[in-house]
Amino acid sequence: MKTIAVSIDETTLAGLDRLARSADKPGRPARSSGRREAGNRSRIVRQALREFLQRRETLRRDEREKKVYAKHRRLIARQAEALVGEQANT
Repeated sequence: MKTIAVSIDETTLAGLDRLARSADKPGRPARSSGRREAGNRSRIVRQALREFLQRRETLRRDEREKKVYAKHRRLIARQAEALVGEQANT
C-alpha cells in the first residue's frame, strides 16, 4: 500500500473526523486525535475513493453503450420487432 498526501479544507476534514469518530466501536471512547482516528480517516478515504472510481467507470460504460445504441438504434429496433413477432407466433 502506498502513502499519499492530500490537502482538504477544514470543513471537509471536520466532517471526515466526525465520520471517523462515529465509526469507532461501541463502548470505546471516541478520540479527537491520534493513530486510531487517522486509521479510520484513511479507511474512509480509501472506501470513498473506491466507490467514486466504480461510479465513474459505470458512467463511462453507460456513455459508451449509449453511443453504440444511438449508432445502431434502427438495427436494434428491427431486431426487437422481429423477435416480438416470432414470440407472438409461437
